[in-house]
Amino acid sequence: MTRSFWGWGHEEVGPDPVTLAAVEAALPSLLGMQELSPRPPPKLDEIALRRPRFDPPRALAHLCSDASFDRASHSYGKSYRDLVRAFDRRFENPPDWVAYPETEADVAHLLDHCGASEIAVIPFGGGSSVCGGVEPPRAARMRGSLSLDLGRMAALLEVDDVSRAARIQAGTFGPALEAQLKVRGLTLRHYPQSFEFSTLGGWLATRSGGHFATGPTHIDELVESMRVVTPRGVIETRRLPGDGAGPSPERLYLGSEGTLGVITEAWMRVFERPRFRAKASVRFADFASGLRAVRALAQSGLMPSNCRLLDPLEAMLNGAAGGDVAVLLIGFESSDHELDAWAGRARELCLDHGGAVPEKALRTRHEDAATRDAAESAWREAFLRAPYLRDALVARGVFIETFETAVTWDRIDGLVGAVTEAARTSAAEGSGKALVTCRITHAYPDGAAPYFTVLAPADRGRELEQWTRVKTSITDAMLAAGGTTTHHHAVGRDFRPWYERQAPPLFLDMLKAAKRAVDPAGILNPGVLLSFDD
Repeated sequence: MTRSFWGWGHEEVGPDPVTLAAVEAALPSLLGMQELSPRPPPKLDEIALRRPRFDPPRALAHLCSDASFDRASHSYGKSYRDLVRAFDRRFENPPDWVAYPETEADVAHLLDHCGASEIAVIPFGGGSSVCGGVEPPRAARMRGSLSLDLGRMAALLEVDDVSRAARIQAGTFGPALEAQLKVRGLTLRHYPQSFEFSTLGGWLATRSGGHFATGPTHIDELVESMRVVTPRGVIETRRLPGDGAGPSPERLYLGSEGTLGVITEAWMRVFERPRFRAKASVRFADFASGLRAVRALAQSGLMPSNCRLLDPLEAMLNGAAGGDVAVLLIGFESSDHELDAWAGRARELCLDHGGAVPEKALRTRHEDAATRDAAESAWREAFLRAPYLRDALVARGVFIETFETAVTWDRIDGLVGAVTEAARTSAAEGSGKALVTCRITHAYPDGAAPYFTVLAPADRGRELEQWTRVKTSITDAMLAAGGTTTHHHAVGRDFRPWYERQAPPLFLDMLKAAKRAVDPAGILNPGVLLSFDD
């Protein structure tokens, strides 16, 4: 299949037809729109790309491409802003070249050349960024830009069965990574919604959050060590299960978004594939009751793999209920033991907070390999296909964007209320109606991660101004209510102003000093995460 150069996933794949038809039938009345009339998607022959502003050196030319597809597909990530510009056929600032290194030495040579030639380098994994993290800079001090795509460095290099860890190259996409581990009966157990079109290196560079609600869900918790190529040399950290020897070097690179070096490989903690599962959909009269149940579950020590709470509107739009109840999707899994004790206690906690638990739910189900593979395939199909619906709605004139944060339990009610109101007010301005949904994606003993979806009629011709207004209003409300700028979508360029408000000023000075130490020419992803090198 062919990757889309402008939108999500493959050109031959789209949203589930039944789901799209249902949404097309329901949304116009909910949003006060006459109809949902789709715009034609952009075609490559409609895109005008400027000529490359420099030539790669002869010794590296075989790694570099100036093909229109390569340059166009590396111009943007996959945010709402990116889709709007793609639909408008606006590709004014593509990378001059796309490089596909095959070895760590190739990466080093490319960085050497770009550093000496004042060429910006954008480390590129799967291109699924939704925060402006892979877009070439517009810095006037740079002679051009090169997108550094690690897709040819995608192997499972080594497995330590005793320590249960695997050495994996950074360009490995999620499905290929899991396929290589599956042969050994192992899994990384990290499934962001971008799983199909994102890479290990991208997960590390953005501090990715996986699908699972508790336990090791952030990529941070799965890293044992890593190798990073910088303009000044290679950094390799020691493999250790734990370490108290000063600040951890891995922590500096987790979330660095390609600004401090190019992650080329990492030792990752892996797990046996699960064989036991228990799950249920629990209904609550309202979102507040469900929140209390989620807090009880998170603080119980039960560690459910799934603990996803949908507000009534979110539940309705996802076909989980009729819009009159909140729904908690709860699940447990294990490769080692049955789950009835854990699931039974979870049932009691849900009942304590007014939940309605189905009669035969939350009981251990033992899965053989065939059953497990079928269940995982069905889940992934539904979960991973959701972004295609977003693209289809944008094509039909719908403003649709997501905003996620995390906050402590004592502030969560205030944050959800403030953000919901800010979203409705800002998104409906000039359009009449807006829908705002909330779900809880991750739960911790001390707080949780609310995830908001905003839908409104797009202000045709002024979509980017509308996006800026909504983004500003919502993120201001998140910070004012004690939340974070982002829980798992990274910072990039788009969220950087709020990150700079959130982070302690002295820490930002320390981070800038670290960048100067490893990237003295300032070529690595200028303008992402840090503003001083725009």
